Amino acid sequence: MEEQVARFVSTEPKLPLPPPAGETGPIARIRKNLFATPVDALLTILAAALIVYVVYHLFEWGIVNAAFTGSDRSVCLPAEGREAGACWAFIGAKFELFMYGIYPEAERWRADLLIILLVALVVPIAIPSVPFKRLNAILLLAVFPFVALVLLTGGDFNLGASGAAFFMLLAAAVTLYVASGKIGFRWEAPLVRLALGLLAVSFVAFVASLVVKTDDVRFLDFELTVAGLVSVGAAIFVVVLTAISTLATPETRGTVLSVLTPFVAIVAVLAFLTSDLGLTPVATNSWGGLLLTLVVAISGIVASLPLGILLALGRRSKMPIVKMFSVIFIEFWRGIPLITVLFMANFMLPLFLPPGVSFDQLLRVLVGVALFSAAYMAEVIRGGLQAIPKGQYEGADAMALTYWQKMRMIILPQALKLVIPGIVNTFIGLFKDTSLVAAVGLADLLGQVRRGFSDQNWATENTPATGLVFAAFVFWLFCFSMSRYSVYMERRLDTGHKR
Repeated sequence: MEEQVARFVSTEPKLPLPPPAGETGPIARIRKNLFATPVDALLTILAAALIVYVVYHLFEWGIVNAAFTGSDRSVCLPAEGREAGACWAFIGAKFELFMYGIYPEAERWRADLLIILLVALVVPIAIPSVPFKRLNAILLLAVFPFVALVLLTGGDFNLGASGAAFFMLLAAAVTLYVASGKIGFRWEAPLVRLALGLLAVSFVAFVASLVVKTDDVRFLDFELTVAGLVSVGAAIFVVVLTAISTLATPETRGTVLSVLTPFVAIVAVLAFLTSDLGLTPVATNSWGGLLLTLVVAISGIVASLPLGILLALGRRSKMPIVKMFSVIFIEFWRGIPLITVLFMANFMLPLFLPPGVSFDQLLRVLVGVALFSAAYMAEVIRGGLQAIPKGQYEGADAMALTYWQKMRMIILPQALKLVIPGIVNTFIGLFKDTSLVAAVGLADLLGQVRRGFSDQNWATENTPATGLVFAAFVFWLFCFSMSRYSVYMERRLDTGHKR
């Protein structure tokens, strides 16, 4: 007799079974991550006890027993029945010194205005939805540095014969370079060849103006040597010939304004730097505090990135001389501590200069920091270049792109995206290394805080700790902000194909 089996198929979906009790929710996650084994539980309890101990004592020192207001050290001394805490009154009394150093009080509005301009230019670039990124970048990278220089120093620079000749030579070279990028430009044209010859004459005369001293000749508002006058005149003729050559070619006739724009901009910068704007001159040895920290850090960051890119490209170049120079430069600067670079720039460099020739102390420090940081930046970017697949290079070559077009449009954007963490890490290290300028007599934020300890009006047991905590917090605030923005940029530019 066969057994009859009745089969039943449900027509309604069954609800999923609930998870086992104790495996979901915050308590379950804590149990799984912190108390999974007896060893984990012991380590968790010890770490929690340590955190509670540290936080409690920091809160007691920094808040409960702290002195927030006062005019001298008496408010920071131990009172009857309580221990002395943080002396925040010391920070309040010395706050302007920590921010500006000994920058004249009547002129500090210039530093404040500069910070406002910097924030107003950086924030729109950092926010993706804000338009006019190109204009903003030009204002930040090309205009702001000269405005900052004039505001902080007072302007009215006496550039001399060599300075004026350098600016005019730079204007002529940039004008010719911009014209060469226009479609229809011909290097074999007679006017262009003549312009190249005059550019060489201008360069030789500029070098001669640095070495040979002759009587000055007045030209416009400048006192120029004969060699300097020849350099300026040759540079002006280069610009004129370039403009005529551009107008003479039908393909480039409509681009003459864009060709002359760099020349006009550089001449405007020269006039701006040498004009008397009525600002009181302030020597760089009066700069200090957070102002000096930002000047050194921003100058090093802005200069090291393009220099690092060029050095990285040079190290991977197939031209032996360029590659050898890049390798020697990178290995030399990477093998020297930054503090040694600062000592050499401050004390040894003046010994090798001709009599009567001197450079500002802060300028020497800025150049040393920029070159030192550029060597490290070059290695970071070289790592990104090596990570680009060979097919990207071959694809760019198949499109008949020039070397610089290939690098600018295809290779470098991908390489820089890959090494964003390394680039920002170098920036953060540079920002923290600015405190080393105290070794050559400059007082950055940390240096000004340490100088404040010598004030007998605030000499207490907790004054040094309070000042160092304040300086550490300011450094952490800037470094943490750069780190978080780096994470944001990584996520935003993450265009990889993930499965």
